[in-house]
Amino acid sequence: MNKKASGKDKANASATIALNKRARHDYHLEQRFEAGLALQGWELKSIRAGRANITEAYAVILSGELFLVGAQMTPLISASTHVIADAHRTRKLLLHKREIDELIGRVQREGYTLVPTALYWKANKVKAELALAKGKQTHDKREASKERDWARDKQRLMRRHNKNA
Repeated sequence: MNKKASGKDKANASATIALNKRARHDYHLEQRFEAGLALQGWELKSIRAGRANITEAYAVILSGELFLVGAQMTPLISASTHVIADAHRTRKLLLHKREIDELIGRVQREGYTLVPTALYWKANKVKAELALAKGKQTHDKREASKERDWARDKQRLMRRHNKNA
């Protein structure tokens, strides 16, 4: 009974590995895609240890294939000695051909950017959530900040009003 309970607790643990909160601040995110990642063994170990970072990452299309550039997966000290671990290496993203073709069209013709917004576990595999994004201008960022602040103040006022009633 204990083994099954601990297994369920492990399954219910957070599947999120890394989030890119900065992407929501800097870009208008329009459409999202789920892509697999081609990883090496040492990278999986470092991801399990919580050493993945995608805040500076972006995706590029080269010769009909999609690659993740700028993602950092810091190798563990106990990594194998015969493997040369590069924390910032370019990793291949795995998508269906029709999805890649759609992304090629949107990125090249319509001026979108591909930004990774999250890394997460899905059935023992690491997946990356990519978003088609357009860059925000400074006034858009300020407007979003004002809306967030107003929503927070509204909630505060409503709570205060409901307590007094």
